[in-house]
Amino acid sequence: MVQRRVNIIPKAPVARILMKAGAKRVSADAVDAFAEVIQDISLKIAEQSAKIAKHSGRKTVHEGDIKLAAK
Repeated sequence: MVQRRVNIIPKAPVARILMKAGAKRVSADAVDAFAEVIQDISLKIAEQSAKIAKHSGRKTVHEGDIKLAAK
């Protein structure tokens, strides 16, 4: 059985990002692949942001935590 991955990020906005970047047409496979990459990067940043907030003694993730984690 093939395990399907659930996308957190909707496909339509992902396609719009690719189109805004200059693509004239975007295949469904390309949208899926790009959404997967964006999701992986986002989850890594989110996890790091949570660690930074926890290290600072907070439960709330702030804007600065995300910016620091994205560097």
